[in-house]
Amino acid sequence: MDRSNRSSYTVYVGNLPDDIRMREVEDLFYKYGPIVDIDLKIPPRHPSYAFVEFEDSLDAEDAVEGRDGYKFDGYRLRVEFARGGRGYLSSVDRYGSYGGGSSRTGASRHSDYRVLITGLPSSASWQDLKDHMRQVGDVCFSEVYLDRNGVSGIVDYTNYDDMKYAIRKLDDSLFRNAFSRAYIRVMQSLASYESFYNRHLIDLHFYFSLGSTI
Repeated sequence: MDRSNRSSYTVYVGNLPDDIRMREVEDLFYKYGPIVDIDLKIPPRHPSYAFVEFEDSLDAEDAVEGRDGYKFDGYRLRVEFARGGRGYLSSVDRYGSYGGGSSRTGASRHSDYRVLITGLPSSASWQDLKDHMRQVGDVCFSEVYLDRNGVSGIVDYTNYDDMKYAIRKLDDSLFRNAFSRAYIRVMQSLASYESFYNRHLIDLHFYFSLGSTI
């Protein structure tokens, strides 16, 4: 395949939060097609940005269409083809936020207001779960993991009332993403995040590679 014009395979992702992680960037874009490389840039001054290179230029086009203007943790993303190569920096992100935004608060995003979600489809990502659960409250953390019962998740809310409302409204609700749908169960969890991590949590890179083989 001729990849001499790499700009047609690479998208620029601007106005990212300053504490963004590589895995979070991948999770935003993996659904559009196989990714060749992610180049994450976190400069001294806000905002952060990234370049995502796809195997197929059509996948890159779908990513631009699907994620430009997408709101991610209070930041409205700017996604476009990297017209000037990887040195390109959008004027939107050079001079300020695109459509406004608010920074994440606190060094840790975990809270004591945690729910456990079971019955998730194998294609569920932490971002899909967060999108579903924040319909009813302010989510500060979400994660998915594999256990002997399948795919489950944990979600932390910023306050007690939102947690209780989520249990009441989203238990036995229909979860859906671009690939599948399933009815999920939502219940309060008294376990700490660390205990979940030690017993169940796996790296999402392994999780998705495993999911592609079954």
